[in-house]
Amino acid sequence: MTQHYSDAYLRGILQRTRRIAVVGVSLNPVRPSYYVARYLSLKNFDVVPVNPGHAGETVFGRKVVASLSDIDGKVDMVDIFRRSDHVPPIVDEALKVFPDLRTVWMQIGVENEAAADAARARGVDVIMNRCPKIEYQRLFGELRMGGFNTGIISSRL
Repeated sequence: MTQHYSDAYLRGILQRTRRIAVVGVSLNPVRPSYYVARYLSLKNFDVVPVNPGHAGETVFGRKVVASLSDIDGKVDMVDIFRRSDHVPPIVDEALKVFPDLRTVWMQIGVENEAAADAARARGVDVIMNRCPKIEYQRLFGELRMGGFNTGIISSRL
């Protein structure tokens, strides 16, 4: 199911978000979960890498935690790099652990309507089948440098 999200909606989420838990982050620099999390951290988002297989290890200067429950403090967004059928327990845990959670973001190819409905029922914004790195670059003018027509008019070079 293709979801439509307005640019204003996506921009608003990215502008208000400060701390992102990236579930399923890889320590392999060629994996999308690695370079998306790294990019977001370079854009001054506070990225918390989550992967039980790498708990205790360090990636781009951050300690990897095993689960969302292992994160101290609040998280604004949970960015999910897991198969669609693995999403419901992740969203359930996020809703339990982070009462002030604002956004559940499912990466490209990841969609789970039941988990999305559960999050929306708690007032959480949900994005499915999109990448925050790509949307950030598109909405804030960075893809233009790569020759992409972003559809955003800007005087930035």
